[in-house]
Amino acid sequence: MLYTLMHREVKVMELEMNEYANITALGKVYDAKHLPLGTYNKIGVDRKTLNAWWMNRSIPASRRGIRSFLDALELSSPSELIQKCFGLSLSDQYWVCPSDMSLDWKKVNFFDNGFSEDIGDLLFGKGGTSDSISLFSPDNTANGNLKKKWKISDGKRILIKGSCAPFFQEAYNEVISSLIAERLGIPHVTYGLINEHDEACCFCEDFVTAKTDLVSAAYVMKAFKKRNDVSEYEFYIECCESLGVKDVRSQLEKMLLLDFLTVNEDRHLNNFGIIRNAVTLEWIGTAPIYDCGNSLWFNKVDSHINALDDSNIKCPLWEKNPTKNLDLITDFSWVDISALDGIENDIRMILSGSEYLSDTRVDILCNAIRTRIDMLRDTISEWVNKK
Repeated sequence: MLYTLMHREVKVMELEMNEYANITALGKVYDAKHLPLGTYNKIGVDRKTLNAWWMNRSIPASRRGIRSFLDALELSSPSELIQKCFGLSLSDQYWVCPSDMSLDWKKVNFFDNGFSEDIGDLLFGKGGTSDSISLFSPDNTANGNLKKKWKISDGKRILIKGSCAPFFQEAYNEVISSLIAERLGIPHVTYGLINEHDEACCFCEDFVTAKTDLVSAAYVMKAFKKRNDVSEYEFYIECCESLGVKDVRSQLEKMLLLDFLTVNEDRHLNNFGIIRNAVTLEWIGTAPIYDCGNSLWFNKVDSHINALDDSNIKCPLWEKNPTKNLDLITDFSWVDISALDGIENDIRMILSGSEYLSDTRVDILCNAIRTRIDMLRDTISEWVNKK
């Protein structure tokens, strides 16, 4: 079927897609400036890369509970859902318009218009039969392995995320990470706790607006050719600076410091990036830190929690683990370590709200966080002495 790739009201290019939302052919390019970053080069649009970018909007096949979800909808693949909402998302302004339809972005986008929570409810194990469910939902384009859903509360777009067995700790970790970031003055997305379908979840307000795009680090790096003599870390900084994004190194170092404190083992190129004005195409800056749930030994048994040694934590970004990533930080002058005094008491209160975390595990986690803070204090002292 033929579609037009749209960026808000701007026609970008013609596409042909099959029933599984795979881009099978490319057509006329109307406005190359509005093509998704990283999907084109000097030769033109790369179909394989554009298709990967498009399919990344889909609920992943690795999402927990996805099989029963698909069975309830009588679908064979989650990618089939993308076209049901025209690819509309709450993370950017891209979508597709079928060639046989005349759609107005102002009337269909999820930032300004309502949407069904049927898909989100079904992802949480609730909901009706396939013939009674509305498929027009931003949940169709919410990727990630944890179950999640969007809802509107007081006019705001709120993302709700669950946790997974055995400790169901991820939601609490998001709240703790945002608390630490708040104390240190690190730009971040603020998370709170909410009960959704009798399950403790975290929630946050959408930091993307109807006029902005979130562009992941992965596609920032695809937009440029890497030299052999530069590390991926430095290459990412160069890419951002080439686009005119300022203060990248400083903000990146703040993310690495937060990930060190929380022992985040799931920081990857698709859960941080930069923000662009979707209307003017001007780059605004780095995105606030988000998606910190897979941290604080979230899936480790108590006896495997060791704050002094995270060699068994395999971080997919830059270096081998969160502690090694700390070596990339060049400036600690902004850190007021005293701002974290007593934070373990607040963290204890947060964790104590979980029915899945024993008092022993809560004690171990609070002590481990204090140890990580002390390790950071020592690192800063060494840095000061070397100056």
